[in-house]
Amino acid sequence: MNKLILGNLIYRPLRSLLSLTAVAIEVVMILSVTAIMLGMLNNEKTRTSGIGADLIVRPASTSYLVGVSGAPVSAKVADVLARLPHVTVAAPVTVQLVTGKSIEDIYGIDYKSFNALKPFVIVSGTPFQHPFDALVDDIFARTGKGYKVGDHISILNHQFRISGIVEHGKGGRKFIPLDTMDQLIGSEGKASLFYLKLDNPANDNLVEQEIQRTPGMAGYQVQTIQDLLSQMTPSRMPGLEPALRTVIGIACIIGFLVIFQSMYLAVMERTREIGILKALGASKTYIVSAIMRETGLLAIGGIIVGIGLSFLARAGVTANFPTIAFPITGYWVAWATGLSLISSLIGAVYPAFKAARKDPIDALAYE
Repeated sequence: MNKLILGNLIYRPLRSLLSLTAVAIEVVMILSVTAIMLGMLNNEKTRTSGIGADLIVRPASTSYLVGVSGAPVSAKVADVLARLPHVTVAAPVTVQLVTGKSIEDIYGIDYKSFNALKPFVIVSGTPFQHPFDALVDDIFARTGKGYKVGDHISILNHQFRISGIVEHGKGGRKFIPLDTMDQLIGSEGKASLFYLKLDNPANDNLVEQEIQRTPGMAGYQVQTIQDLLSQMTPSRMPGLEPALRTVIGIACIIGFLVIFQSMYLAVMERTREIGILKALGASKTYIVSAIMRETGLLAIGGIIVGIGLSFLARAGVTANFPTIAFPITGYWVAWATGLSLISSLIGAVYPAFKAARKDPIDALAYE
């Protein structure tokens, strides 16, 4: 049977190649889209954790999604928070979500307090020297032809001079002075949120109670960084989980349809061959098994090619777009393998049983 299956695949190389390619595309779609989407999410979690804060304080009725709530509250609230027991640092921050060639959060920071949460590791250059200075992380600095201290970049449709390049992993990839940010978005003296550093993280409940008892701050949202990170899941991010399911579903449908069409045509072309096999005593189970094994071999070949292409795509994306995370995990490789194999085998079920039901006399008389 194995020789028969290999012979059928080699005898019809174009159809075999198309089927294998369809399965490979299915695998690449699943791995690439999940890698980019979940990579962005995991990257955001890592950079949020790297800020060095213990608590995050937001005005009432603002989203936990950083960058989408504007700057609704006075930055001077940081002075009030800094005077509370157990609070060692209170850093006001305005985060602005921007879209263009990419989607990113721009951080407007008070350098002294934000740096006090966890010091920047400055690779080259200095902190802000002028209102339109910017700090960028080392990953962003490697994009394009490479940026260096003194170069100019466009942020919020204004030109900023790169005053320093910092090690990645602390908040955003681009930082500008808080006052400059507020002027550009029309929210002078305001902030989006406040990061707090405590003398001991175990005092988070005490600090939250103090904040709620402070006049005018009863409705403020207080959350530990760990709680915030736990909310950064596909199910909590608007549209992310449905998008993942949609892309995966489309990929599986593509694999199913191509395999279905390929194996259906194969059965029609091999009608006389099937008739000969049945005349020689081949059972329905034998015929079904032959079709399914042929499909399985095509699917496995496509999966191997698809995984290889996904790693090539990751290398290309990483080389040309360093700011885009592209993690390919064993978990999603297993999922892509399973889904592709299952959708391919399901696509071959009807053709296989159609072949098994053929009458040997009619099959032998088929022209």
